[in-house]
Amino acid sequence: MILIIIIGVRGKTMLQRALGSGWGILLPGMIITGLAFTDLSLAAWKTMIVSGLLLTSLMLYHKQLRHFVLLPSCVALVSGIILVVINASQG
Repeated sequence: MILIIIIGVRGKTMLQRALGSGWGILLPGMIITGLAFTDLSLAAWKTMIVSGLLLTSLMLYHKQLRHFVLLPSCVALVSGIILVVINASQG
């Protein structure tokens, strides 16, 4: 209810900002899902997780890149999930 009132007061820009953050999750998810079919090694997945975490921390301190911080953090999250699935299927 409060969200509807806020959108009504602020106009369409509030709604566009809320919908825009979905791309920060969908885009890395689609890229990592595509990479999952390439049969990367465990070391490659671990490298992707570490690079995603490092990029997230660096982007938090950058003034303009701060708005895109969901991209590397979701890469790290989805890569971690895929790594767990790979380890579970092998053992």
